[in-house]
Amino acid sequence: MRRRRIGSLEVSALALGTLPFGTWVDQETSFAIMDRFAEAGGTFVDTADNYVFWDGGTGDESEQVVGRWLAARGNRDDIVLATKAGARPRTPGTGLENAEGLAGDTVRAAAAASLARLGTDHVDLYYSHVEDRSVTLEDTLGGFASLVEAGAVREIGACNHATWRFERARSVSRANGWPLYTAVQQRYSYLRPRPGAKLPESGHVHMTDELLDYAATEGDVTLVAYSALLSGRYRDKPLGEAYDHPGTTRRLKVLHEVAAELGATVNQVVLAWLMRQDIIPLVGATSVAQIDESLGALEIKLDDVQADRLDSAA
Repeated sequence: MRRRRIGSLEVSALALGTLPFGTWVDQETSFAIMDRFAEAGGTFVDTADNYVFWDGGTGDESEQVVGRWLAARGNRDDIVLATKAGARPRTPGTGLENAEGLAGDTVRAAAAASLARLGTDHVDLYYSHVEDRSVTLEDTLGGFASLVEAGAVREIGACNHATWRFERARSVSRANGWPLYTAVQQRYSYLRPRPGAKLPESGHVHMTDELLDYAATEGDVTLVAYSALLSGRYRDKPLGEAYDHPGTTRRLKVLHEVAAELGATVNQVVLAWLMRQDIIPLVGATSVAQIDESLGALEIKLDDVQADRLDSAA
């Protein structure tokens, strides 16, 4: 599988999201999906400490299943492991309004708990999962820096942050001689929501043209796209009110045309389109068949004409 870089890390061009593992997807199926991903050369595995609290999960399940898989397969050194902190509710049954946040002490405690669930002494990429403007960036980033210094974390990133906050955080880290955020994980796909529309998933922050420009200009920031396939909406689920605008109709028409030309699925073309832009798609799966479809995107080659048609259908 093709490789990309996140700071000092070499990662696979596709990342495997493990959000439903241990809750919506049982352990046996979760192991089979991760096995297939690894067999295909996938190395980049992504989890968090709060999945799926909004649907009865405790926040522990995904990390625990990933940890048991790593132990069973003995492949920890082959996997680039990412997890996140800050969005775990303080009290079970509550929401993001009661998230733990990103105080330095909270970040350090969350990392220790994640390491225990994952059965490892370090994570390769540790994200601040949501913004926390109730604490200073110095407090948050000092916490992350201490984890890197201790060897518990190799690289740091931000998820669901405004571009200006991400840039300010990097400036604070530079001023203090601390590690910089080297990755941003935001929601992004070929179809875009209507400007100003509120997504039903309240915690999601969409990747913007400003962020794309910022990452391209800086040169040391890697973009990771979650909800790359819109949770099945390209296949058989309603797109929802946020995507109900003329641009969606135009883009879907071209997307289906290009998929037919390539003998590929629409999902595969979306993933190929993202990878062509040097964005790492974060793909989820509830079956081996679904991860096989996503892996098929690695064989899709968009030519310049097809890419231009996809880009210009706005």
